[in-house]
Amino acid sequence: MSTPPHILIVEDEEHLAQGLRFNLTAEGYQASVCADGEGALDLLKGEGRGTIDAIVLDVMLPGCDGFHVAEELRRAGDYTPILMLTARGRPEDVLRGFAAGADDYLPKPFDLSILLARLRGLLRRLDWQRRSRPEAGEDPPERAIFTFHDRTIDFAALELRTPARNIRLTVMEADLLRYLVRHQGRIISRKELLEQVWRMHEDTDTRAIDNFIVRLRRYIEDDPSSPRHLQTIRGVGYRFVANPA
Repeated sequence: MSTPPHILIVEDEEHLAQGLRFNLTAEGYQASVCADGEGALDLLKGEGRGTIDAIVLDVMLPGCDGFHVAEELRRAGDYTPILMLTARGRPEDVLRGFAAGADDYLPKPFDLSILLARLRGLLRRLDWQRRSRPEAGEDPPERAIFTFHDRTIDFAALELRTPARNIRLTVMEADLLRYLVRHQGRIISRKELLEQVWRMHEDTDTRAIDNFIVRLRRYIEDDPSSPRHLQTIRGVGYRFVANPA
């Protein structure tokens, strides 16, 4: 019998943390709890490295907050899926969480069934990613690959390959690239990206989406200051062009 997925709950409200651990255990998961960000980082960079399958991470933590935890993990090359819990689901918190490296978010208070569904989705993606990695000498699945201008996006493996380096993508970076590629040549508004990629319907003037675009340009452009593939359409949004004239 395979080992059940191990979920790390990073939450300083003890009653919520223990309730989540009880319910996750009842659903067949292994579950551990950390009450602060520093403890979570120590665990994930130490004895827990490679043993955690997903993280439920609260934003509001004593000392080092959830944004910092996510940033530190991604900086260290740890791409364990992160489900971030945000107070009131404020758009700026949600987008800042995605920019820090979170893979999904859930506003408090939340329904347990929704949290479980979101976790299952993240773990399913992780399983697909693991199973999609080709054996030596074997080509990756064609449907998960997009190639343009000497660059290859492997959506299943969450990887962007360039002549100079291979770049590990977060789930959200891959989802944003997938949406842009799927609609290449069409001008896509910020509002559409918020609704279709981030699943947010709030009217917000946040610039966090632009920060994502800036980061993606560093990955895919020869000269990010003069983008040819990921173009800004001033006052409207963005357009992806695989083969610019």
